[in-house]
Amino acid sequence: MREQESAVVPEGFEIVPEGFGFIDVLQPLYRRVEGDSVSFGLVVQEQHCNSMGICHGAVLMTLADVVAASGVNHACGVLAGNPTLNIAVDFISAAQRGQWIQGDAEQVSLKRRFGFASGTVYDGARGIVARFNGTIYLPGHDGVDKSGRRDSPLGSPPG
Repeated sequence: MREQESAVVPEGFEIVPEGFGFIDVLQPLYRRVEGDSVSFGLVVQEQHCNSMGICHGAVLMTLADVVAASGVNHACGVLAGNPTLNIAVDFISAAQRGQWIQGDAEQVSLKRRFGFASGTVYDGARGIVARFNGTIYLPGHDGVDKSGRRDSPLGSPPG
């Protein structure tokens, strides 16, 4: 954990390593898995902010997408990523530079070929920054790693 962030990163969160493609825009990114619960968070830094000095909506949407997909993957017991079909985000309040923000997958359900996740992005005081609903495709085609054994920063199978 980086020294300047140690006071604001909640207990139980571990840094997600860099090098996993687009989600590196969220770095430094943290993850916590407790039982059936998956959460990701970050300290809003300059690179996460828009020209108004607040957390950019695209950062919040990317965080929501990572949380929704990881919640579904965790519920499936797989590490492999699954494509997002839809992510809907309602922006409620602004996240400020220096604030901890955390996305929690609060409800996850699985159907035959789809996973559904809804959750909330909170600030450090548990004020609501955004709400989200995601639909994740659970494909069975050859283009997806079905082994669940590939290294991934986004989750690990339960048990």
